[in-house]
Amino acid sequence: MDLTDYTENNWTSVCVDSKIPETCKTEPCVLGIDEAGRGPVLGPMVYGICFCPVDKHLDLKAAGVADSKTLSEEQREKIFSIIHEKNDFVGWSIEVIPPLYISNCMYKRPKVSLNEVSHNSAIGLIKRALSAGVQVSEVYVDTVGPPEKYQAKLQDIFPTLKVTVAKKADSLYPCVSGASICAKVARDRALSKWEFPEGLDIKDWGSGYPGDAITKNFLNNSLDPVFGFPGIVRFSWSTAEKIMDEKCVPVAWKEDEEEEGKEKPPSVLQYFAKKDKPVVGAPSTKKIHNFFSDRSLKRVTSF
Repeated sequence: MDLTDYTENNWTSVCVDSKIPETCKTEPCVLGIDEAGRGPVLGPMVYGICFCPVDKHLDLKAAGVADSKTLSEEQREKIFSIIHEKNDFVGWSIEVIPPLYISNCMYKRPKVSLNEVSHNSAIGLIKRALSAGVQVSEVYVDTVGPPEKYQAKLQDIFPTLKVTVAKKADSLYPCVSGASICAKVARDRALSKWEFPEGLDIKDWGSGYPGDAITKNFLNNSLDPVFGFPGIVRFSWSTAEKIMDEKCVPVAWKEDEEEEGKEKPPSVLQYFAKKDKPVVGAPSTKKIHNFFSDRSLKRVTSF
């Protein structure tokens, strides 16, 4: 898994794909979707897909795939290597979504929620697999939000596919477990090679979750009172917002209010010809249609 494009430009979204097995281009395939890094205040969120022929679905389980949260980093790396080496029937793709992008979305007007960012990534990865020639027939997704609504949304976008969205799908369907491992391995690697464009030399920021004492210490020590947090921080998270409110230089934005007595700017209407108000009872000066003038027909004003 080569993440160079992301680690060298960690403020942009990057997709990385495995080689697509030929069998996945000719046989109906299952495709699982899951994410890693949804909750942390630090680092990217990664979405992953894992796909294989329908009749090979259970072979993934034999490779040891499971919910990535139940595995150690060493176990995840080992299983990912197995998935990657079984390229004769298994393929995968990931999208690394940087913290800067997540925060900018959440501060947009109108706001783009984290759920919507997640949905868009999942939809994009399915389309990416289909465009690459994978014969997807069944899609299994670990839910984000109410599973019924999410499933209906995906089914409407992909009417020819059988879509299943479920809670804890990463522990129910091997292809989702595989996607979970791919996503988690990618996030761990991206964070381990994180380079600070701001020039900071910090190697330990903990788990990245708001409740982690090491992460809290990193947030407090990496904050600039004027420029805020480095790019690794999701500054839209309430944990980060609270620290900025307490420690950053306050900024007051001047509102564009008209000062009393100040002459108002001229109206754009002054550049258009004025229309005279119609006089009640006066004959209309509106030009009649050619159909009537060609036949010497006139308006009737009285009976």
